[in-house]
Amino acid sequence: MADWITHVCVGYALFTVASWRLNWLNARWIVVGIVGSVLPDLNRIRLVVDGEWIEAALGVPFEWGGLHTLGGTLLMAAVGALLFEHEQDGRLIDIHQRRAFGLLLAGALSHIAIDLPQPYADGRLLTNIYFFPVTSWRGPTPGWYVSADRWVAVLAVAVAGAVFLADRYRTTTDADTAIPSDD
Repeated sequence: MADWITHVCVGYALFTVASWRLNWLNARWIVVGIVGSVLPDLNRIRLVVDGEWIEAALGVPFEWGGLHTLGGTLLMAAVGALLFEHEQDGRLIDIHQRRAFGLLLAGALSHIAIDLPQPYADGRLLTNIYFFPVTSWRGPTPGWYVSADRWVAVLAVAVAGAVFLADRYRTTTDADTAIPSDD
């Protein structure tokens, strides 16, 4: 649980700070980025649905762990982006899908980046699947924390709280200097 709290709070902080410069990045798009920050942990569905069931249904090899990789996050962000509207008033617009893809992917990449410093017994990355399908290399890690460490979640909540307060008490002149929207 501390792991998800950390990813959600970091996602909130990152996308809220980015919204200070990007007018189009409003509350609903921040939520899309936060959803992206938990996408890699969808591999935990394996606790409820066995991968062998998916293999039998699809007829192809399947492993839930693939969702917690670069390739898996790209795929999930692309599928998630398809859920956003692409037509408005009879004209084709894909700006919403492109934004959704970018935010889902950015959130998922922040998740993977936060997970990288976690150690394994031999001092290397916890797993070799982070960079799949690019490489199966399992590099060294500083081993700063494990996902069950509560101090990481407390730090993430504190940062998110500070960003929340800063966002609430920002002056309107800060919003006036933001990059204009392309809508």
